[in-house]
Amino acid sequence: MRSPLHERWCRGRGLTRASAAARPTVCGRALVLSLATISCGALGPIGSSGASAQTSQAETGTLVVLNKGAATATFIDVASGEMVGTLPTGQGPHELAMTSDGRWAVSTDYGGGNSLTVLDVARMRVERTIDLSRYPRPHGAFFLPGDSIVAVTSEASRHVVLVHPFRGEIVDAIPTDAGGSHMVAVTGDGRTLYTGDMQAGTVSRLDVAARSKTASFPVPATPEAITVSRDGSQVWVGSNERGQVSVVNAATGQVEASFSGFEWPYRILIVPEHDLVVIPDLRESGDVRFVLYSERRELDRLRFPGDGPQGVALSHDRSTLYLSLSRAGQVAVIDLASRRVLRRIDAGPAPDGIGWSPLAVAR
Repeated sequence: MRSPLHERWCRGRGLTRASAAARPTVCGRALVLSLATISCGALGPIGSSGASAQTSQAETGTLVVLNKGAATATFIDVASGEMVGTLPTGQGPHELAMTSDGRWAVSTDYGGGNSLTVLDVARMRVERTIDLSRYPRPHGAFFLPGDSIVAVTSEASRHVVLVHPFRGEIVDAIPTDAGGSHMVAVTGDGRTLYTGDMQAGTVSRLDVAARSKTASFPVPATPEAITVSRDGSQVWVGSNERGQVSVVNAATGQVEASFSGFEWPYRILIVPEHDLVVIPDLRESGDVRFVLYSERRELDRLRFPGDGPQGVALSHDRSTLYLSLSRAGQVAVIDLASRRVLRRIDAGPAPDGIGWSPLAVAR
């Protein structure tokens, strides 16, 4: 199942179910074929994907990768690159939220599941499934500081839902009153949330303690990808219709800078340790842009032509980026210091949401 907004946007770009028969697309229902993020893997600014001779210390632990069409979560041992297990999720899993210690992960079952699947990473088992039928089409998700509450967008009900995944309880819900609240971003102190409202063409600011919406900022049409700086001063948002990423002053709501030329700026990840912003562009060329955060200028690109780069996750030491390649059925392991691809790992069909845990899963 796909939302009407995504349906219209995809049709406008020739990405229909019919075209899915000829080539994998993110808009096809059977997302065994779909693409979701963008990555580019390679040597140099725009090179073909390859492998570096160096190996990061972060290439250990476990990757948890959501497979949309198969409705599964694949567990991968990073050191060996082997899939060590697969667990069921609800229908159409999209985004993955993980606790800071990597012990727990939560899948948002957006494509008809209307649920959250809570995964015990250490024991590689499904802990519980939480019914969100009161708040359907859950999508974007982040744990708040303390890792006891996960904030989840409910696109259909126009809320951000606060859920205690370990008790299986809905704690509260904050209305966005905006159509298509798809992704959510959380400030470093956990006090403020921002949503990209795809139908409304706005960014909503929510006060967690007050459980209320405090502001709405107009941005270019179809804002999907969104992130916020740790100090809460900047909101970066990607607008699909215009193919633009905007840097919004969180205090004034004004766009202070922008980057153009995207096809689908699918996700945005700020990595302050490297003064970088990583922006996968879900397009045929498969560009992943690296922007200097402090200077707001593009530094580098990697390219994964036709591979459908999509979800992004970081190792705990922030040295390594893991990027799901939906069409290729793989994860690219990227060294952020050199912006080079170290290797690729098989990840199952149509990988999208992704998380890295330092824990080693028992086989």
